Amino acid sequence: MGITNSNKQIDTLQIGCDGTLKVTLALSAAPDISSNPTDIVLVLDRSGSMTGSPLTNLKAGADTFIDIIDEATDSSQDGNIGSGSHIAIVSFSDTAVADTQLITSVADLKAAVNALSASGLTNHADAFSVAAGLFDPMSSNAKVIVMFTDGKTTSGPPPAPVAAAARAAGIVIYCIGLIGADGIDVSVLNDWATDPDASHVAVTPDDSELEDLFADLAANISRPGATNIVINEVINPDFVITSILLPTKGTAMSINPTTLQWKIPELGVSGNEGATLEFYIRHISQSSGTKPVNQSITYSDTEGNSVTFPDPAVKVDCGITVTPEPCPTPVNFTVDGCEDYTVVDLGDTYLESTGRIVELNVTVRSVCPYKRVALGIILTEIDCNGSEYPRGVKTFTIPAHNYPACRDILVKCIRFVLPNDLSVSCAAGRGMCGARNLRARVIAHNIDTDYKCCDTIVTV
Repeated sequence: MGITNSNKQIDTLQIGCDGTLKVTLALSAAPDISSNPTDIVLVLDRSGSMTGSPLTNLKAGADTFIDIIDEATDSSQDGNIGSGSHIAIVSFSDTAVADTQLITSVADLKAAVNALSASGLTNHADAFSVAAGLFDPMSSNAKVIVMFTDGKTTSGPPPAPVAAAARAAGIVIYCIGLIGADGIDVSVLNDWATDPDASHVAVTPDDSELEDLFADLAANISRPGATNIVINEVINPDFVITSILLPTKGTAMSINPTTLQWKIPELGVSGNEGATLEFYIRHISQSSGTKPVNQSITYSDTEGNSVTFPDPAVKVDCGITVTPEPCPTPVNFTVDGCEDYTVVDLGDTYLESTGRIVELNVTVRSVCPYKRVALGIILTEIDCNGSEYPRGVKTFTIPAHNYPACRDILVKCIRFVLPNDLSVSCAAGRGMCGARNLRARVIAHNIDTDYKCCDTIVTV
């Protein structure tokens, strides 16, 4: 079978600017189908949400899957599943139906797939039950269920116990999920699938990718278990690798802050087998946005398995960034090769960041010794109609003085910035030359006081 599934997952969809997330790489592999006969049941969702292109693309994917298995079992697409393997079709909506038994006729399998129509609810439990019932318990063939669905369970009993019973009976379960109208709960698919979950579940938001998902799975089922696996992972340069955990199979090492290599001597050579690697990365850029985790990831093995890993992305929130002055618009010009002197007219330019800085002084009268003062200034701008617009507020603590008597305190250099884009001046269009009418209000009061509450003394 070769590599039967590959996956890459992250443990969170959103992090802060310097946040960390866990990345999980997973693979599963199984022996060659031509020397290890396998019975496969394709379990296909035909509920109402599959109407239109989802069902069309599902049929194309299932047909491609059947063709690949046909060729893999006897080295030719001769219309017959060979080498003792079989395929069955089960479809489901409100209930499940065995559209075929475990058979070898490619024509009959494709006819069953292409006859499907979409309607009704989604009964996963019945789908697993009907599929598991098609296997011959006396057969030595490997047993595989490929469950495809585009939604949550909306009919029938909970499917998890039925899937668990199938796995306990030695059936390997893969799940392909299409994020349909009512959504896919990936944790539920993981619960149904054979462990390790990450290497037995593939999910796509785009039904046009279904044919590729089915093709990858069938191509990998048809190859032998993989040997001399090498995976080179290069993460997005906005991240660095902070730690690499011990993989369940093979060895992993860091090549540089953004690159790791995972080597597995063999996987799935003598039976179905999975492997996972977990590592942690931290965001180091200062920019926000939805960012892919991968820059690139490559796979190789001796058997030439074709492996594609998903490309998860994480939303990074670095807060609000304001760039008040954009870069100037450049003027392009050319100096001829033989000229050592040239004159270029760069056209007009304008003063940037125009506005005013207002500096205010105020005298606070009769401030008594040993008393701090709270001072506040509220600045507004007046338009032609007398309406006021806020332009700023500042508050200060004036330290207490220790002169023997009350005295005036001069507070100097209280600055307000008035950008020109806030101007409501009546002299429109005059820029820096237009008058701006401002109004300042001053509030001041003592912070400290000699007042103390009288204690109530009761004498009996």
